[in-house]
Amino acid sequence: MIEDNKENKEYSLERGRATLIFSLKNEVGGLIRALKIFQVSKPTTYPMGGPGVAARSGAAERAVRTTRMNRTPTPRNLRPSPPSVSAGRWEDGLGRLRPTLRLSAVPAAWVSRPWFQVSTVVELNVGGQVFTTTRDTLRKLPGSRLAEVFSDPATACKDAEGRFFIDRPGTYFQPILDYLRSGQVPMQHIREVYHEAQFYDIQPLVKLLEDTPEMFGEQVSRKQFLLQVPNYSEHLELLLRLARAEAVGRRESKVVVCVLCNEGQAARCAEPICFLESQKMSVVKFGPCNLGYDNDDLLRCLEIDIKAQGYWVSYQEYRFEKAIKAKLENCFYTFTFTWW
Repeated sequence: MIEDNKENKEYSLERGRATLIFSLKNEVGGLIRALKIFQVSKPTTYPMGGPGVAARSGAAERAVRTTRMNRTPTPRNLRPSPPSVSAGRWEDGLGRLRPTLRLSAVPAAWVSRPWFQVSTVVELNVGGQVFTTTRDTLRKLPGSRLAEVFSDPATACKDAEGRFFIDRPGTYFQPILDYLRSGQVPMQHIREVYHEAQFYDIQPLVKLLEDTPEMFGEQVSRKQFLLQVPNYSEHLELLLRLARAEAVGRRESKVVVCVLCNEGQAARCAEPICFLESQKMSVVKFGPCNLGYDNDDLLRCLEIDIKAQGYWVSYQEYRFEKAIKAKLENCFYTFTFTWW
């Protein structure tokens, strides 16, 4: 039984091999016949005159073949030049025209897609200083002035060189650009950069700068203190106007500042102030304020704000008899402005 199965298996294998060999022979035979037919049926060739002229002789045909075989290769420097682009089509050097993709042929819907847009390098002229960056960097924070301008560059102002022009001092624009690029918070000239960040409406940077010790002291501590002084800004403006009025024909001008801490001092200050005005001295009164602060805090704030506007100023306590009698010894100070 086992031997019969082996014989049947061997017989099947032999039969499969024979069938495969037979089919391969048929395929090879068909290929050979096709090659013979191709060689016998050569196409009729014509000389330069075309189909109306007699066919080439065998000698002429052999001469043409010899000429083709003996051709020397074209040197590298004489080969056809690379394709040249022109009006959306280019020649490949062999006289054949190939189409190219033109931007005008791209659907408008594609151009607005993020995956189609390419970041463009732009040059900025900020107050005469030139900066190079990308459009994506300038549009990084939606809602900022820079993002609004470069979302529609066609409306942006440009200088004679074609650079985008921003009519703003460029001294502190580099820290703004560094923050947009990498999120780096400046550690120098914080007050100036803070004002630039406010101008460009870069709110994340404004908040970060407000948390620095310098700006925290300015924005939180000092400003909250001054909010408790009635009409501080108006009195400061009056002080500067009087100082400028007193400066006509003089190198220095002086204005007396009266700082009142409570209602009791306010009730006693009328006579000393009238005396100073009779002496043709300008007086500006701050207070009264029930804050319990030292006068030096308010005086220091006045000095900071006056110097921030470019004035040269100093102050000292001013003592005179009327103030001493009214028990207002530490309430009057002279602010001296130096003009030249």
